[in-house]
Amino acid sequence: MSEASSLLRRRGGHEDGKVTMVELFFDLVFVFAVTQLSHRLLAHLDLVGALQTALLLFGVWWVWIYTAWVTNWLDPERMSVRLCLFALMLAGLVLSASIPQAFAERTFPFIAAYVGMQVGRTLFFLWAVRGESLSRRRNFQRILVWLCVSGLLWIVGAFLDGTVRFACWAVALLIEISGPAMYFRVPGLGRSSTADWDVHGGHFAERCALFVIIALGESLLVTGATFAEQTWNTTTIVAFVVDFLGSIAMWLVYFNTGAGRASHRIEHSDDPGRIARIAYTYIHVLIIAGIIVCAVADELVLVHPGHADGAGIAVILGGPALYLAGNALFKWVTNDRRTPPLSHLLGLALLLALLPLALSHAFSALALGMATTLVMMFVVAWETVALRRPSARRAP
Repeated sequence: MSEASSLLRRRGGHEDGKVTMVELFFDLVFVFAVTQLSHRLLAHLDLVGALQTALLLFGVWWVWIYTAWVTNWLDPERMSVRLCLFALMLAGLVLSASIPQAFAERTFPFIAAYVGMQVGRTLFFLWAVRGESLSRRRNFQRILVWLCVSGLLWIVGAFLDGTVRFACWAVALLIEISGPAMYFRVPGLGRSSTADWDVHGGHFAERCALFVIIALGESLLVTGATFAEQTWNTTTIVAFVVDFLGSIAMWLVYFNTGAGRASHRIEHSDDPGRIARIAYTYIHVLIIAGIIVCAVADELVLVHPGHADGAGIAVILGGPALYLAGNALFKWVTNDRRTPPLSHLLGLALLLALLPLALSHAFSALALGMATTLVMMFVVAWETVALRRPSARRAP
C-alpha cells in the first residue's frame, strides 16, 4: 500500500509515537468506566461482588489495551481511524453505563457493547491493513478467531444465570487473556511472534501511564466528592488529608522513577512487543486494580473512620498491596532486576504484618488508613534513596 493511502502511523518523523488528542478523548470514556467499577465494588463489598467486579475490570482493561495496541499501529489523525474510535467511544459509554447491572437487567447491553468493541475493532483493523504485509494481516486474523470464540461464550453466558453465567464469562475472559501468551496460535494460520508486534515503545508506555493517571484521578474524585458530603470536623479533615497523601504516594511509586525508566527501556529494546505484552498488557491491570480498591478504601475511611469490618480491612490493606505488587512486577521486568525492588517487598511485608493487628481491631479504619499511607511513603523514600546510589544511577 502506498504511503499516501496507508492508514498506518508513519515511523521516523518528529511526530513519531506522539499520543494524539483523539486518543486522549477516547480515554475519557474510561474515566467513567473506572468510576463505575469503584462504585460497584463499594456497593457489593463481599466475595461475590469482588469477584464480579474483578471480572468486569479485566474486561474493561482488555477492551482498552487492545485499542491501545491498534492505535499504536494505525494513525488516529486519519478520518476513518477517528470514526472507528468515535464508534468505540459510543459503545464504551454503553459498556460503562451497564457495569453496575451487568450481572442483572443490563446484561445484554453490556455484552453487545463488549463483544461489538472487541470484534468490530479487529475487523476494522483487518480492513485498514488489507494492503499491508501478510504478517500483519495474519496477526489480526488470528486475533479475530480468538475474539470470536470468546465472544460466543460471552453471548452464551448472557442467557444463563448466577454462578453458571459467571463461570461462562470467566472462561471467555480467560481465552482473551491467554491469547497473547499463546501468541494467538490458530490451526492453519500458525502463531504470531513478538516481532509481529512492532509497537512504538514510547507511545505504548505513555498510553498506559495515562491510564494510570485516569485511575488516580478517579481516586481523587471519589475522595473529594465524599469529603464534600461529610460534616467537616477534625476526624474527617484528618481522614481527607490521609487519603490525599496516600494518592500522592501512589503517584510517586509509579511515576517518580518506574514509568520513566520503563519507557526508556521499551523505546530502546530490540523486541518492544515482548515488553509491551508482559509489562504493560498483563502487569498493568494489577496496578489499575490496586488504585480502584484504594479508592473504595479512601471512601470507607472518610465515611466510617471509627470502625472497619472484615470487608473494610480487606480493601484498606488489599488496595495498597495490589498496587505495590503490580509496581514491583512492572519494575522487575523492565529493569533487568534479579528480584523485584526490595523497597516494594518490604512494603508488602509491612502490610502483611498489619493484618493480624487489624483483625484484632487494634486499629480504627482511620488509623489503619494512616498506617497504609505511611507504608507507601516508606516505599517511596526507600526507593528514592536507593536509586541515588552511584551504582543505581549507572544502571541501564
